[in-house]
Order: sequence, then C-alpha cells, then structure tokens
Amino acid sequence: MKKKNLSYIDSVHRDGRIWGIIVGGVIIAFPIVLSIIFGAFPNLSILAKGLLATAPMYWAVGIIEIFTYVPMLGAGGTYLSFVTGNISNLKLPCAIDAMERANVKSNSEEGEVISTISIAISSIVTTLIIIVGVICIVPLTPVLESPVLEPAFDMILPALFGGLAVVFISKNLKLSIAPVVLMLALFIFVPALNASTVGIMVPVGVIFTVIVARILYKKGIL
Repeated sequence: MKKKNLSYIDSVHRDGRIWGIIVGGVIIAFPIVLSIIFGAFPNLSILAKGLLATAPMYWAVGIIEIFTYVPMLGAGGTYLSFVTGNISNLKLPCAIDAMERANVKSNSEEGEVISTISIAISSIVTTLIIIVGVICIVPLTPVLESPVLEPAFDMILPALFGGLAVVFISKNLKLSIAPVVLMLALFIFVPALNASTVGIMVPVGVIFTVIVARILYKKGIL
C-alpha cells in the first residue's frame, strides 16, 4: 500500500513529537542514571514535597508558554526552541528578527521555515560558543572577573533587548505603550520580580498586550 505523503506542517508535528519525547526521556533519565552510578538517591518524601510546592507553577507556565510562543515562532520553531531552551532571551528574538527581515508571517509556511532555520542556527552558534567558552574559561577567568569589565557584562542582556525594543516599539507605538508601562510598573514596584522571573512575565506581558490590542482595535485606534 502506497504511503500518503505528509505535508510540511504534518511532518513538523510528527518529528517534533518524536524528538520531544526522546529529549524528555533523556532529561528524566540523566539524574536517574547519575543516582545509580554514584549510589546517591534523593529522599522520595522530601522530593515529593518539593515538587508539590514548585511543579504546579511550572505546569501553569508551560501551558501559557505554548499558547504564547506558538503564534510567534510557528510549530517547527516552537518544537525546536522548547527542546533547546533559552526561548525568551535568545530563540524568540532571533526568530522574530529573521521573519521581520524576510518579511514573512509566523503563521505562513515561509514563516515556519524561516523561524525554524533561525532557531536551529542560533542553537548551533550557542553550542559552539559554549564549547569555546568551556575551553577558554580557565585562561580567560582573570579577564572576565576584572572589575573594569564587570559592568559591561551586566549590561549585555539589557543592551540586546533595548536594541530590539527600539525597533518593535517604533513600529507599533500605540500598542507598545500599555505593556511597557505595565512591565516597568511591575518590576519597579514589586521587588520580588527579578531576572529569574522573566520566563513567567513574558507570557503575562503577551496576554496583556493581546487584550489591549483587542480593545484598541474595537475602539478604532489601531
């Protein structure tokens, strides 16, 4: 019997599910294998209490991120970025910038391809940089820990997102005001929010922006 040829998007979902399950299995197997090798097993009751306190938050964030990132990254980009990680700091800016330069939308087949390629390349480049960093970390440690350079390293991510923000805010000025004001207010007046909460605040900002965009559109402002 002749096999039915899968469309591009169907093949993306097929391969994405397969590799997602494989990677998930590897991630779960890693601590188990280490525990077996070194004979160091965690106390199951303490582990269960820890998971009970933290897992629900990550489940909620994971569900929100799916609805947040899929429209922006496309199916292929989402599968790949979820496997390789560092979405909000690296994969999302790379994909959005690549699609912007190619003048394509994420919900088109062209956008799917561009997004997936950009995320794949960023993953490869990141891996190569990490390899170089691991090799050079010892000789470069005195330089990297220099008090003169420390302020510059603290500003790398703000500089990256500042540059991206100027581009996108200038193109969507009316829509950008509300989410920018909200995020500034939250991070200024809520001390508990810090760099570690960025992954949670990105979906919050996206949902808020969508709601504001809907309201502005209904009022004829956009």
